[in-house]
Amino acid sequence: MKIIDDLKDSYNELVYKVAWPKPKELQASAVLVLTASIILALIVWLMDFCFEHLMTFIYGLF
Repeated sequence: MKIIDDLKDSYNELVYKVAWPKPKELQASAVLVLTASIILALIVWLMDFCFEHLMTFIYGLF
């Protein structure tokens, strides 16, 4: 019976207590995540690019 009670409580919380975002808020959040992901990807790419050229330069000296 405990499992059934837990499922009922979970359902009631999901339906009555969760504040679902409005479509405009959801869209704004998605744009923010997409922008942050692109910026982070560019930073990682730049670091990789610089490190590759630095290693090429260092190994070219020997």
